[in-house]
Amino acid sequence: MQRYRCLVVEDSKTMRNMLAESLLRIPGMEVVEADNGLAGIRALAAGQFDLVLTDVNMPVMDGLKLVRHVRGDPRHENTPIVIITTENAPNDRDRAMALGANAYIEKPIQAPRVIRAVKKLLEVGRP
Repeated sequence: MQRYRCLVVEDSKTMRNMLAESLLRIPGMEVVEADNGLAGIRALAAGQFDLVLTDVNMPVMDGLKLVRHVRGDPRHENTPIVIITTENAPNDRDRAMALGANAYIEKPIQAPRVIRAVKKLLEVGRP
């Protein structure tokens, strides 16, 4: 079975738990959690990930700074990034995508939508 490691960076414990529960429905998925962008950078420094899901508005370091950092790190520059946020203005989405995000999902999240986006980015189920 294919194995995947996903880093979930979200300051709300409830939202992190919801995202983790959704992701764990994908066979072979391992989830690592971080509560802000700086903790996310530490997790990325400690291991390799197949995907990063991040909120935008967080204390210490926001998700857009995290995206910028990930894209500037040769070890992770090609790691898919999904933004999960309450920010729904078109310019917020455009900014996140211009920084290097691969997908943008607005809260409130729906597990099937998150799972579809993750499976598509990881090419789950494709030979």
